[in-house]
Amino acid sequence: MDIGTLLVPAAVIIVAVVLVLGLVNMMRGGDPNRSQKLMRLRVMLQFAAIVVIMVVIWAKSG
Repeated sequence: MDIGTLLVPAAVIIVAVVLVLGLVNMMRGGDPNRSQKLMRLRVMLQFAAIVVIMVVIWAKSG
């Protein structure tokens, strides 16, 4: 088992968890500032996940 088979699902799961936390906060009528922070965190984590996926694809192709 290589590191890519662990990193890619972990990155996707982390993004999904932050997304769900943001949705739950919004549905409960929680603090708008918390929603903004979660949205910013999700966007940063999505960028990191894309970078991880691209690096894994690049590493497996070479």
